[in-house]
Amino acid sequence: MTYTEIYDSWLNDKRLNAEGRKELENIKDSKEEIEYRFGAELEFGTAGMRGIIGYGTNMMNVYTVRRATQGLAQFIATLGESAKQQGVAVSYDTRLKSDVFARAAAEVLAANGIKVYLFDDVHPVPMLSFAVRCLGTVAGIMVTASHNPKQYNGYKVYGADGAQMSPEDTEVVVGFIKQTEDYFAIPSPDAEQIKKYIKPVPAKVDKKYYKQLTKLTLSKKAVKQCGKDLKLVYTPVHGSGYVPVTTILKKIGIKATVVEAQTTKDTDFSTVEVPNPEYKETLSMGIALAQKIGATVVFGTDPDSDRLGVAVKNSEGEFEALSGNQVGILLLDYILTRLKEENALPSNAAVVKSFVTTGMAKAICRQFGVELFEVPVGFKFIGEKIKLWEKDNSHTFVFGFEESCGYLRGTHARDKDAVVASMLCAEMVCYYTSVNKTVYQRLMEIYDTYGYVLDCNISIPFKGLNAMKDMNAVVDGLKENPVTKFDIYEVAAVRDYSKNIKKDIKTGETSEIGSPLTNCVYYELENGSFICVRPSGTEPKLKIYFSVKANNRADAEAALEKMQNAVKKTVKA
Repeated sequence: MTYTEIYDSWLNDKRLNAEGRKELENIKDSKEEIEYRFGAELEFGTAGMRGIIGYGTNMMNVYTVRRATQGLAQFIATLGESAKQQGVAVSYDTRLKSDVFARAAAEVLAANGIKVYLFDDVHPVPMLSFAVRCLGTVAGIMVTASHNPKQYNGYKVYGADGAQMSPEDTEVVVGFIKQTEDYFAIPSPDAEQIKKYIKPVPAKVDKKYYKQLTKLTLSKKAVKQCGKDLKLVYTPVHGSGYVPVTTILKKIGIKATVVEAQTTKDTDFSTVEVPNPEYKETLSMGIALAQKIGATVVFGTDPDSDRLGVAVKNSEGEFEALSGNQVGILLLDYILTRLKEENALPSNAAVVKSFVTTGMAKAICRQFGVELFEVPVGFKFIGEKIKLWEKDNSHTFVFGFEESCGYLRGTHARDKDAVVASMLCAEMVCYYTSVNKTVYQRLMEIYDTYGYVLDCNISIPFKGLNAMKDMNAVVDGLKENPVTKFDIYEVAAVRDYSKNIKKDIKTGETSEIGSPLTNCVYYELENGSFICVRPSGTEPKLKIYFSVKANNRADAEAALEKMQNAVKKTVKA
C-alpha cells in the first residue's frame, strides 16, 4: 500500500478514536504531512521508540504503543508461563500522554495474560530500572522521550537486569511487532483481566530505592558539618524528578530550595525552550533564584530524571553551567578520592564511559590505578558491563558516565540516575566546603593536574522521512573517503565502529576495537584530542563530538574553532 492508501485506511477505519479521526481529517490537504505520518513505521530500535506525538504509523500514539507492546507480549510468551507471572513494571514521566500510553501498554499486557506492576504516578527512569530488579519482573517499560522537545514522546523497554533491552532480544521483539499489520487489532482486556493482572507498584519499592541510595554516600561527616547551611537550588523542569530528588537530599540532611514555577507537571514545558538540563538556558530560572538567595549551586533534571545539569559559581562569582563532561570528571575525581581516603577503593575497581565522553577520564583513572572501559553511546552498554562483572567478578563497578549529563554510581539501577547523581553532587559540594574549597576551584585543580581538555559537541539537524538514512549516508561517506588531517591536526588513527576496526594512519595496521557495532567514525588526533561523528539514536540530528587537549582554555578554544571549521567543510563535502 502507498502512504496515501494507508492514510485513507486509518481515516476510514471505524476503530480509530474521535481524536485521531479529527486530527487526520485536518491534514487531508497536506501531502507532506501525510507522507511523514504514513510513509514509514515508527522505528523500534535498541532504545525503543521515540517520535512526535500524533496519529499515524510513524508517530507516537496509542496504536503504535499498543502494537509495540503486543510484540513485547509475544516475546515474553516465548519465555514461558513463569515469565508471564514475573510480569512487567511500567512507569511514565510528565510528558503529554505519557500516562495514557503507559495505561495502554499495561492493558495490552493484561490482555495477553501477563502481570503488570503499574506506577500510580510519575516515576523517573532509574526508579523504573530499580523496580524491575526489586520486583523480579521479566521486563520494564518506561514511557518518556527523555530530554527531547515537548512534541515528542517515547517508549523504552528494559530487560530483567534493569538495563535497556539487549540488541539480541530487541531484534526478536521487532520481529513480533512486524507480524501485526493491523494496528487496530491488538487485543484489549476485559474487566476481569484488568483486575487480575494490573497491580500497583508496592510502596515498599520506593522506600527500598532511597535506602539503597543512602548506602552510597561518601561524605557523611562533611554533610553533617555543612549540609544544614548549604544553599542549593533545584528545578525538576516540570519533570518526574521533583519528589525523588528532594526526598533523597532531605534524607542525607540537605534541604533544597525549589523553583516552584517548574515543579508543576506541565506537558508543554512552558518555562523552557527545551527541557534539557545540558543547556544553561534550561537552568536560567534556577540560576536567577540562586542569585537572589545567595545559593552555591543549581541542579536541574530532565523530564524522566535520568540527566542532571549543574551550575556553580566560577572564580568571578558568576554562575557557570558545567558541561556533562565537567560534572563527570568532578564526580569521578570525587568518588575515587573519597574511596581511596576511606581505604574502600576495590583493587579491581572499574569505571565505564562512552567513547565520545571526555578523554580526561583516562588520566584520572590512571592516577588512581583504576581500569577504564569505553563503550558505545547508550547507557545500556554500561549496564552490560555491570552485568558481566557480576557474573565473573573480574571487576567492581564504581562509576559510569556519559557526556550527555548521565551518571551512575551503584548497581541498584542499570541506567542513568539523576537522583543518585544529585545526592553525590550535593555531598561533593559539602565535602569541598568542609576543606575551604569550591567545586569550581577543584575543577581548575583537575585541569592543572592533568592538562586542560575542552569537550563539546554540535548537532546538525536533519528533516523529513529519510532523516536517518541521510545521516547514516554522511557517516558512510566519511568512512569511504579517509581523512588524515583536520586543519593543522594530524589524524593518528581512525576507528570505524561499524566494522569494529581501528586503523593506524602511519603504519596502515588494523586492529579490532572490541566493541558492539554502531555506525560511527572516530578520529584519534596526534596530540591526544579526538573527533567523532555519529547519527543520534533518538533525534534526527548528526552529532559531532570534539575533545581538545591544550595548555589552557584560550589555546583549547582556538584549536576547537579550527577543528570545527575543518570538520564542517569535510562533512559538507
